[in-house]
Amino acid sequence: MEHQLFDKNKYYIIRAERAGVFMGKISFIDGTTIGVNSIRRLYYWRGALDVTQLAKCGVSQPKACKFSDQLSEDDLSVITNLVEFHPMTEEAVQSINSVPVWKN
Repeated sequence: MEHQLFDKNKYYIIRAERAGVFMGKISFIDGTTIGVNSIRRLYYWRGALDVTQLAKCGVSQPKACKFSDQLSEDDLSVITNLVEFHPMTEEAVQSINSVPVWKN
């Protein structure tokens, strides 16, 4: 019996070598390549130690974070060099969604 590594309806924190950290819904994983819908890049954050804490708690300082706009459910982004991914709690999703879109 094959074990499914992810739930397409859940949000995950995704870390990729040389690409950064993202929040999104995983569509597929093929080796170290991952397809993600509803992706948001988490460029800079305050109030979380690492990606596992981001996935569990979100951030405690949302106004100090730099996160991109979130793409839609229909947009598929492909990231190579996957390092790790972690399922997010509802608390973490709400926390990250409270961060305003950063514009330079």
